[in-house]
Amino acid sequence: MRNIAVAKRACTKGQGLTKPVVLAIDDDADVLDLLRSSLEDLAVEVRSAATGAAGWELFCAARPRIVLLDLRLPDLDGMDLLARMNASDPEAEIVLLTGFYSTASAVEAIKKGASDYLEKPFSIERLRQCVEERLRDYARRHPEAELTREEREEFASEGMIGASAPMLELMRNVRRLAPHYRTALITGPTGSGKEMVARALHRLSPAAAGSLVICNCAAIVESLFESEVFGYVKGALTGAAADKIGLFEAAHQGTLFLDEIGEMPLAMQGKLLRVIQSQQVTRVGAVAPRTVDVRVVAATNRELKQEVAAGRFREDLYFRLAAFEIAVPPLARRGEDLALLAGHFARLYAAQYGKAVRGVSRRALAALQRYDWPGNVRELDHVMARACLSAEGNWIEPRDLPSEVRGAAAARKAGAAAPGAAPGAADFETLAELERRHARAVVHSLHGNKVRAAQVLGISRATLYRLLREPPPRAS
Repeated sequence: MRNIAVAKRACTKGQGLTKPVVLAIDDDADVLDLLRSSLEDLAVEVRSAATGAAGWELFCAARPRIVLLDLRLPDLDGMDLLARMNASDPEAEIVLLTGFYSTASAVEAIKKGASDYLEKPFSIERLRQCVEERLRDYARRHPEAELTREEREEFASEGMIGASAPMLELMRNVRRLAPHYRTALITGPTGSGKEMVARALHRLSPAAAGSLVICNCAAIVESLFESEVFGYVKGALTGAAADKIGLFEAAHQGTLFLDEIGEMPLAMQGKLLRVIQSQQVTRVGAVAPRTVDVRVVAATNRELKQEVAAGRFREDLYFRLAAFEIAVPPLARRGEDLALLAGHFARLYAAQYGKAVRGVSRRALAALQRYDWPGNVRELDHVMARACLSAEGNWIEPRDLPSEVRGAAAARKAGAAAPGAAPGAADFETLAELERRHARAVVHSLHGNKVRAAQVLGISRATLYRLLREPPPRAS
């Protein structure tokens, strides 16, 4: 069985540590001992310094996720050090410690970037609560922190490629669900990658040593459904010259993936539910049932609740399948993943076709980003295959893209205004959207170097991180 190795991710800057770093800076040795002993059973590595200068040196070297900073140090002012740390790494969570609390100093600390303010003497319980809250805050802003590099590479091997917030959330859900599910429902639009999610679930489950059997419910003639899924015995059907096992038996000790479950005939749904509940299957024409051990993953691009309300899908089967439900986002909600996916497909087809293509040019990527991708990842896959075949140099250029992609990009760029007609408000991007797209393009061109990107854009890293976050829904 192949399982993802579970490990705690390193600190923000990835310095090869196995745990996130908590840096304690205080000139009182007893306080440092208390901090270390209070946090030793948490999944953190506590480092300490007795002076501001030593603390700053450790801060620059270790890039801690949390800093516990004494406000009064023998060599540096705590407020000045707080401001310096916040300017250097706005993602660090800095908690001030002081035995001289005042409302004014607390307000000043918050303004300078402090996450919290603890008054000495503080309780161990309050300290631990503060550190745990800071870790959770970081994880909410950076969902990728919960996935190790090895885990993301394992997901990529299943075709699940992405670094956007929706995709990382999907990977986390798959990782958490895989060891436990018996049935699961994957929802999402056509072409979004539901089969990839099913493969990842299987590979990470205790049934990974068994087979993943795929059934496209939309491709089976209704009259043959039962015999295909449950099998039959010799003579049970016209032309049945020998026994045949069905898909459930083929998936014994593995996983059965029922794609397009919404297309399954209503009469078959009740029989499917009985097999899932009893783990016993009876071949067509047989008397005695056979016991199976099968995990069932279903997928659909339909809204099954609406199908239930319309009487086209059994409610009891829906609730059985949807005990664990995973929603796959459309590509339109995964803008940050487009460059990763386009580069992946370009390299894949370059190797397959024996082309010298190294990737996608910036102009071509800009055109791809202005297209709406109604066919989702599957459409991008096909577009990149065609572009790779058409490419004449080392890079895919706009001329290598299909006309519908170039046309949509040109229309979007021109504001989609008809000749002689004034464009409407919906034809333009907002300033926030323009800023966000430009920031992402700069980060991509600098190979993900956000520090350099912030310098090029002339903004702080905190502002850059805000621009790179998932955009809010655009008002209609």
